[in-house]
Amino acid sequence: MTDNRHSSTENSNRNETREEPTLEDRADDTRAEGQGDYAGKGTPAKTDSAAFSEWDDSRLLVPSSLELGAGAVDKYVISKQIRRMQEPRRLTNDDLDERRIIYPESSNRDLVNRFRNLRTKLLEISGGNNFTLVVSSASEGAGASFTALNLAAAFAFDQSKTALLIDCNLREPTLHTMLDMAPETGLTDFLDESDYDIARIIYPTGIPRLRLIPAGSRRESPGEFFTSFRMKQFLQAIRRRYPDRFIILDTASVSDTPDARILAELCDYALLVVPHGKVTASAVEHAAGAFQPDKFAGAIING
Repeated sequence: MTDNRHSSTENSNRNETREEPTLEDRADDTRAEGQGDYAGKGTPAKTDSAAFSEWDDSRLLVPSSLELGAGAVDKYVISKQIRRMQEPRRLTNDDLDERRIIYPESSNRDLVNRFRNLRTKLLEISGGNNFTLVVSSASEGAGASFTALNLAAAFAFDQSKTALLIDCNLREPTLHTMLDMAPETGLTDFLDESDYDIARIIYPTGIPRLRLIPAGSRRESPGEFFTSFRMKQFLQAIRRRYPDRFIILDTASVSDTPDARILAELCDYALLVVPHGKVTASAVEHAAGAFQPDKFAGAIING
């Protein structure tokens, strides 16, 4: 499938208001993330400061924010803060293999390289800048969640960058299960309460430099959340608060709900996951047409 702007095809598949926030404020935010409970496996990690076939005013919401200049000193300080990100637990290589999540030393070099290549193509589209990306699918069960998780893991390979996954599939959220987590709160809880702190819903995943915002309480009609002004503020807030992060939103199939299209309007790009041999070319074209051409980054074939 070819897109007018760009198309990539790959086979596989957290209250206190601070008037003048400082870089140290952000370091506190980093240490405060991830107060939820965990379930299952994972090796406990020191808290010192130091996959297979599927592939506008933010201060209304945020207790601290950071406006960065382009200077090298800022980048150096951010890099040091990233290295201090705490991991209450660490998934072992066996854990990652079992969950089909890529990691730099994985023996499945083909899968690792496919996601690295996809990461590279998205960086080319963005001019090397951080971005927000919606990942959706042409049909249910195409592997969008798998793709979103592993793409986020690929961005987290870079020790100077971080990735944030947001589970926006409010009907059937799966990312917390894939990461063997039992979060207490999530996105819907934040959107429901105006004084909720973002850092309360950001959880360490057990993968260095990768964080998750789970869906929260399950909702059958999430459209009211995604079309709300608070959702727009939320995305603006996390982009300003965490300028070193690649933000990836996992959504329900674009063929089943309007959620992906609504969220794509608030994000930089959209990526479509197509199940190999399970949908027609016209169905793929129809699914791709749900996104604005200037935001459609392309489609990948999974299977």
